[in-house]
Amino acid sequence: MSDASKFVAACVQMRGGRDPAANREAAVTAVREAAAAGAAYVQTPETTSLIERDRDALFAHVGPQDSDATLATLREVARADRIVLQIGSLAIREGEKIANRAFLIGTDGEIRASYDKLHLYDVDLPNGESWRESATYSGGACAVVAETPLAAFGITICYDLRFPALYRALAEAGATVLTAPACFTRQTGEAHWHILQRARAIETGSFMISAAQGGRHEDGRETFGHSLIVDPWGRILAEAEGDAPGIILAEIDLARVADARARIPTLSHARPFDVRRV
Repeated sequence: MSDASKFVAACVQMRGGRDPAANREAAVTAVREAAAAGAAYVQTPETTSLIERDRDALFAHVGPQDSDATLATLREVARADRIVLQIGSLAIREGEKIANRAFLIGTDGEIRASYDKLHLYDVDLPNGESWRESATYSGGACAVVAETPLAAFGITICYDLRFPALYRALAEAGATVLTAPACFTRQTGEAHWHILQRARAIETGSFMISAAQGGRHEDGRETFGHSLIVDPWGRILAEAEGDAPGIILAEIDLARVADARARIPTLSHARPFDVRRV
């Protein structure tokens, strides 16, 4: 008899480019490989369908949700392979801007939840690299916990990882597995990726599952890779080797969530406070 508190999770690491059809084919192949290896839950990275920095070129390839070919195809894959599939994000046209939208697909191929990335990556990095997501993307307004037969998943995307209050709120709302699929730049990934992933897991007593883009992309950006699955004690259960495309798998035992939260009950110990500046 199977243990309902345990399941195998997989991250798909990609090196997406400017051709949505090629990205879609790569995602389908990797997702099916993960399912064949025993994964009940599979996650793809942020911007699964397209990595394009040029705004005009991005808009030329992006349409509304109902006509997104990658979403339709991956819904069918989830249904055919009977997996819970989290699409890290797709670029979805919303008027004059684009939503960076994640999807949680059930084993029947139906969309169980969607989430628009809350925090937009407007930064200036030490090497001169600069990003202004707000020029193209619209930020979301609602955090999401998706209930599934496997677990309650708290859905986030990439830059959200730097905002710990979001993850605490998701855990307080019942999430036992937190997710942050990403397209993390190499510079910031080398400095902060592992630390932030482990911190969010430890702070909330939750699993962290984060599929990533990795390598040098056709639009010139370079991403860090190192997809991760981290347990509630902050231990890395699986990590992708560098920035190469591939899959990683790990067993998720939800009893570890209950154990970590019982040993160090920070979620129940938090107290309200004021800040006094003197």
